[in-house]
Amino acid sequence: MSAALLVGYSSSSSSSGSEGEDGSGPGPRPEPGAEPEEGGSRGCRHPPSPPPLPRLPIPDSVLNMFPDPEDGIVDDIEKHGGRIRTFPHERGIWATHVWVPYEAKEDFFDLLDLLMTQARRVLPRLVKMEEFHVSLSQSVVLRYHWITPFVQSLKSRMAFFHRFLFTANQVKVYTNQEKTRTFIGLEVTAGHAQFLDLVSEVDRVMEEFDLATFYKEPSFHISLAWCVGDVQSELKEQAIQGLQEIVDSFEDSAPLLRVRAEQVRCKSGNKFFSFPLK
Repeated sequence: MSAALLVGYSSSSSSSGSEGEDGSGPGPRPEPGAEPEEGGSRGCRHPPSPPPLPRLPIPDSVLNMFPDPEDGIVDDIEKHGGRIRTFPHERGIWATHVWVPYEAKEDFFDLLDLLMTQARRVLPRLVKMEEFHVSLSQSVVLRYHWITPFVQSLKSRMAFFHRFLFTANQVKVYTNQEKTRTFIGLEVTAGHAQFLDLVSEVDRVMEEFDLATFYKEPSFHISLAWCVGDVQSELKEQAIQGLQEIVDSFEDSAPLLRVRAEQVRCKSGNKFFSFPLK
C-alpha cells in the first residue's frame, strides 16, 4: 500500500456543515438590524465552523510496511568482498546449488596455510575459502514454490548411490563463466567416474525444472582460495608449480587428500538439505 492511498482515507466530518452544491443549504444571514423578507423569518445565527484539524504525518513504519513491488534491492558488493552476482536479486527467486562436502581437519588447514603463504607472494589479495566441497551443479535459481518438489526429486535420485573414496591432489586454477572471479583448487584425480554418475542424476533434476545442467566436461575440484577478476594466466605462470610442490611434499598429504564422499547437500536460499549416501 502506498502513502498516497493512506493519505486518501480522510474523515468526512469536516464537510458535514457545508452547503449543498444544489443550493438546498441555508441561505446567507441578513445583516444585523435588517428586516426579514416578506414571508420569511429572521435567520438563525450559527457559531463559526472550527478550523480543520492539521493532517498528521504518516509514520515511516507504516509507509514501509507495504513496499512497492517494483522497488529494487541494491546489491552492495562491499558486503561480499567485491563479488558480483551472476544473476540479479529478485523477490521469490532462490539461488540453489548442489555439492559433495569436504569436512576439513586440522592437518588440512596446516597445508592450506602453506599454500596461501606461497600463493599470496604472487597475488596478495587472495581470500581463503571458509568451507570446502566438490560442486555437482552450477548455481541456478528456483521459485520458492519449486523448492519442495525439487528437493524431493533430488532425494529420490540420490537414494541409490553408495559412498565412495576420491582423491583431490592436483593444483589447478579456475575462473567462473563470467570471468569475474578466479579460484585455486585441488582437482579430483581419482573418483571422477563416480562424480560423473552423481552429476548425471542431478542434471536430470535440473532438466525437470528447465534449469541449467552442469558443465559438459567438468573438472571436479575443491576450491581453496579466490579473488575478484580473471588472473588465471598470472597464477599459472608464477604460482602453480610451487603450490604443487608443497602438496607433493606435505607430510601425510596422500591420506589427507583421499576423501570419503558420504553425502550430497543442497542449499536453496537459506534452506539446507542433506542426502546421505548408502
